Amino acid sequence: MALHATPSRGSAHAAAAEVEPDGSREGAGEAPRRPAAFYSSVFAQVGQPLDEMPAPGETAAGKRASGQGDLALPCFTSSLRRSCLMGLAVLLWLQIEEVGWERLVSGKGDGGVSCLIFRVLDDQGRNHLLEITLPMNYPTCRPSLVADVPYLPEIQWSKGSRLKDVLCQFEEHLKMLQDYWSIMDDIDKVLWVVDPAKPTYAMCHRRIALGDDCYVLLHVDARKPRSLPECRFLGTDGKLDKLIINWRKNRRKWSADKKFHENLSTVLDFALPPPPSVNIKDDDQVDCGICYAKHLPIDDELGTHSGGTADYTCENPSCSRVFHSVCLRDWLRAITTTRQSFDVLFGDCPYCSEPVAVKVTDR
Repeated sequence: MALHATPSRGSAHAAAAEVEPDGSREGAGEAPRRPAAFYSSVFAQVGQPLDEMPAPGETAAGKRASGQGDLALPCFTSSLRRSCLMGLAVLLWLQIEEVGWERLVSGKGDGGVSCLIFRVLDDQGRNHLLEITLPMNYPTCRPSLVADVPYLPEIQWSKGSRLKDVLCQFEEHLKMLQDYWSIMDDIDKVLWVVDPAKPTYAMCHRRIALGDDCYVLLHVDARKPRSLPECRFLGTDGKLDKLIINWRKNRRKWSADKKFHENLSTVLDFALPPPPSVNIKDDDQVDCGICYAKHLPIDDELGTHSGGTADYTCENPSCSRVFHSVCLRDWLRAITTTRQSFDVLFGDCPYCSEPVAVKVTDR
């Protein structure tokens, strides 16, 4: 499952705010109206027109005072007694506010919300999408998770658990996987990986080229990434015999203190070939991933960039898309989730969603 701006982590609204009889919540300041798509999904079976739903922080009494008519939602307390569906809608509303609306990517389902997708940023700045599917008897029963990780955490769920607890446990799970992903990144950068061409965060295997049409298929244990991996050799038997013998003889030399590629070279007693270098000549300059042109226009307004070629490359080895920094800057400015710190814009690669950063002005 390929899961794809890094939103800022603003302070979440308190989910346990006191509910007032008129439908307002104490301490909840005036907030903008949530996306219509969310309301359409959550309140699909409530029987109340979307335009009549109060925005967060807007009271039912306030709607009546403004001359917009009586609401089908008289107050949160009575609706919780009358409708299990509305009770779930209010519960989700409060729990999403506690997590942070800026982290919610989408909410979907038949009739009401049954699946929520949140964006989670790990310690190394990798973007992850966590899909949370809610059971029919939520929150009595725990939700199920889907994410692009090698294995999912066992969620601890109790009567008082909330969506925030799921996000927190998933973030702790991502911390446990940081060493594993660092090792896989090192493999992709240093060794000649021929498969997969575009690895995902969940993929634990790599097929490494050894030369002479010989390969080693490795499976790294995500729970113990520094341990000896599972190994299978592919190619002509005569060429592989020595490597197989060395593997069996030297595998005890594998050390958790060494880098993965150093261990592999030691155990095989073989100098591993690096990835094939790609020498791009001026005539073969690749197109910018945003404007799809090799060269920028010749224009005095572009300053030193006038007529220039792509000068920014995504650092994700499985992406490596190139851009004109001018194009990337304009792209980031058009994205609402882009952050700016001093003279640098921070956002996501348009292709792989990995973090990118470009100066606001460099002319």
